[in-house]
Amino acid sequence: MGMSSPKAVIMDETAISRAITRIAHEIVEKNEGVENLALVGIVTRGDLLAKKLVDEIERIEGVRVELGSLDISFYRDDFATFAPEVHASKVEFNVDGKRIVLVDDILYTGRTIRAALDAIMDLGRPSRVELAVLVDRGHRELPICPDFVGKNVPSAHNENVRLYLQEVDGRTTVEIFDVEPGSRVGSAPLGGE
Repeated sequence: MGMSSPKAVIMDETAISRAITRIAHEIVEKNEGVENLALVGIVTRGDLLAKKLVDEIERIEGVRVELGSLDISFYRDDFATFAPEVHASKVEFNVDGKRIVLVDDILYTGRTIRAALDAIMDLGRPSRVELAVLVDRGHRELPICPDFVGKNVPSAHNENVRLYLQEVDGRTTVEIFDVEPGSRVGSAPLGGE
């Protein structure tokens, strides 16, 4: 099933790069440095963003903070309801007492983040968990609010907002699409549709 062409490119590569640089500075500033800091990205594009943030924080502070990832998939019994479940976590550090920044690409209903929070809490007891997202598109269904946002993008329910990254998609952009009836809103599959 082919994807329709985007209605608009919301962020180009330069805008995405600037947003990552700004968020990295904001994380360092808000946490007054990098002591006890760790980033955990949500697979696939969230963990690529988390790695970029870790690289950028290292450039700013000269310290490489811990990096982990959570692999979350969606299970659904129909188009209206879907629940995220954590498949695998690659968090190879002790989360106890850590300040963790959870990183995702597009924040929408908040359900993915809820699943991610459950997974982190299962691993131990961080001193605090913050949320960094590249795009907040609204339509929250749970009381989840990001601490760091690249861009707020008002969107309709029948629109899809997607991040594409050079490493996995061959281009770096955030695009908005109309969702074809019967399709689910979600992140882009790897390697196109």
